[in-house]
Amino acid sequence: MPPRLALLALLVVPLAVHAASVRFVREGTTVKEADVGTLMAACTPATIAVDDPNYGTRKRYLACPLAEVLRFGFGAPPDALGSADVFIRAWDGYDKPTSAAELAEPGAYLAFGDADVSHGGDLRWAPLGTRRIDPGPLYLVWTKPAQRDRLTRPWPWQIAEFEVVEFRKKYPHVVPTGVPRSAPAWQGFELFRGECIACHAINGEGGDVGPDLNVPRSIVEYRPIPQIKAYIRDPATFRYGKMPAHPDLSDADLDALIAYFRAMSRAKHDPHPTR
Repeated sequence: MPPRLALLALLVVPLAVHAASVRFVREGTTVKEADVGTLMAACTPATIAVDDPNYGTRKRYLACPLAEVLRFGFGAPPDALGSADVFIRAWDGYDKPTSAAELAEPGAYLAFGDADVSHGGDLRWAPLGTRRIDPGPLYLVWTKPAQRDRLTRPWPWQIAEFEVVEFRKKYPHVVPTGVPRSAPAWQGFELFRGECIACHAINGEGGDVGPDLNVPRSIVEYRPIPQIKAYIRDPATFRYGKMPAHPDLSDADLDALIAYFRAMSRAKHDPHPTR
């Protein structure tokens, strides 16, 4: 292959690494599964411009409003899904709960391909990051300035599934049941639910991008507390990896997370005790 063509092949990722489809699930039951072509035919695709915090630059995507996609998948508009959470699952183990109301906001789009490298029905993506990730088949992006912060809006790629289910029904062993509601562990639980559970599990429930933090041993049982806090705030000072920094977390937030981990260390539920 000529050098220039070889370079071009490295700079563009075809939609082939993962199955180009997505599942729509209610409380564990699949209600619809559709490939990218079917989704695009069911909504109103448009080329949108996004200041993308994952790429760190302005990008153009072929995308549909996420509200249209959810209406197609669940047979009802997002505001009719009630108070249940919507879990966004990705092929890499990311599993993010968020509200239907948030996903229905104007500015939320489901992207099918990078408009600058896709041609006709040949949907492609520019590699993402130093690990040259393929974001396909589906990537959630946001167009409004107030939605660009990854700490307040999910920006998952490689989306495989949307599930509507109550958080406590899906992950009953993550909740610090039995701890007084005035205890700091509950504040830590809310922080874990918002910041951590997409990638980490407690008692086998949650994402699996990173390790389970409670079984077989809780992180507070084998790591010094100051080290845990420092790692959460800036993991790159310890090792290079996927975990993002959390400079926004206050000392009180970190104390609450430690209180939550300690509470859950006394409430272990190991789904794989024979491993």
